[in-house]
Parts: sequence; structure tokens; C-alpha cells
Amino acid sequence: MIMTHDTDARTDGRNDEVVLFDMDGVVLDGWGTDSAVHARALDDVLDERGLEVAGDRRRSLESDAYDEGFRDACAALGVDPAALFRAREERSAKRSVERLAAGTRRLCPDVDAIDAVAERVPVGLVSNNYHPTVEFVVDHFRLDAFSFVRGRDLGPEGFRRRKPDPYYLDEALDALGARGGLYVGDRATDVIAAERAGLDGVFLRREHNADLDLGVEPAAEIGSLRELIGLVDAGSPEGAGRPRANGADDRTR
Repeated sequence: MIMTHDTDARTDGRNDEVVLFDMDGVVLDGWGTDSAVHARALDDVLDERGLEVAGDRRRSLESDAYDEGFRDACAALGVDPAALFRAREERSAKRSVERLAAGTRRLCPDVDAIDAVAERVPVGLVSNNYHPTVEFVVDHFRLDAFSFVRGRDLGPEGFRRRKPDPYYLDEALDALGARGGLYVGDRATDVIAAERAGLDGVFLRREHNADLDLGVEPAAEIGSLRELIGLVDAGSPEGAGRPRANGADDRTR
């Protein structure tokens, strides 16, 4: 289920622009899901099928990528790669939710700023993490400010639609009735996806990416989500809180 919260005028088509957020490293601390989650999820799937895999072939199956190496390893085992990939991702999502419920990760300390931004414009959460995991984070931590919540679908198609593909950002803009705005992320792929969706990419530099050479030019760089409030307010001559988005009027899908 894609979560879209009915928040009065914020989602009724009268808002031209929004602020969207990545999750891992922006809202939730840490770079992303621990690689051990994928390894244990693979164990689950192999055990169910009575398969044993070791060495390079196992490493290919543990990778979070649906790539040639993964498909070749599946072919050698005589299993359907798309089915195995989805099954492993289902187990990964389940295990990641269990770890979150156990308190292995926390919200970033500046997420309170999202509520202040949401008082000005609609806000949404769009992540490359699994959709069940993203839904759990929003429910578990009571992140009620988000008008739209989307993680990637499980399986090969969801993998192909990850950022820098703008697919899920476009989906968020459509759902919120918006033409542009800001997307806040902590990776180059976030900035690229934002540009492709007609959004201004805002790069958030935290401890985990402090030394990252981004390689692309964001519309803005910030060191805290609290700096977003000034960016949003500066986007409107009246200070009404509309962020400015490059190319918002001629955004193509």
C-alpha cells in the first residue's frame, strides 16, 4: 500500500510545490540497511529451497543488485532469478523491520524541522529502501507530517526504478498535485533524480557523508534539516513558504 495522508488543502491540488525527503541518512540515522540483513535473508531463502551456495556465487546472491552476476548465479543453480530476488527482498524487508523494532536505528536529531516545513508546504518521503520498511519507519516513529510515503517495490522492477531514476519522485508529485519543489537527500543519486523530476536537489551533509565528493552540483547544500525552513521561506516573495524549483513549470515525466 502506498501511504497518502489526507491533509486538507495540502493534497487537494492547490499546492504547486512540495518538499520531499529521502529516508536513510536524512530522516533515519545511518547510511542504509546493514549488509548482514541481505546475507541472512538469503540464508532464509536458500534453506527454504534446500540449496547450498558458497564462494563467489553466494556473494553474487547476497548483493542487493539485480545484475548479471545475480542472474548468472541463479542460472547455475537452476532457479528463476526474478522469483529468487523477490523472495530474498521480502525476507530482507522483514528482517530490516525486525531490527528497527528492536531499536537498532534512531531518527536523526533534527527531524523536528520536518513538522515546521510541513506547516508551510506539503512534505513527502521517497526512499530507495523497501516500501514495507519505509511504511514501518513512518508508523513506528509517528512521522505524521508526511502527506505521501513511498519506498521502492520489492523485486526486479522496483530495483530498476531506484534513484537516480525519477520514477517514485514523479509518483509523489502526481499524488500531491505538485509541479516542483525540493528533494532532500544525502547522495549524488538523490540530486540527479531530483533534477530529472524537475525538482531542486538539496544535498544534506552529515557525519556519514562528510567527506563525500558529490560529483554533481546540488541546488543547495545544508548541514541540518533545520536549514530547510529558511530555504522554503526564501522561495516566496511574501515569505509564505513556497520553495523555488528550477524548471518546475516545464517538468517532463
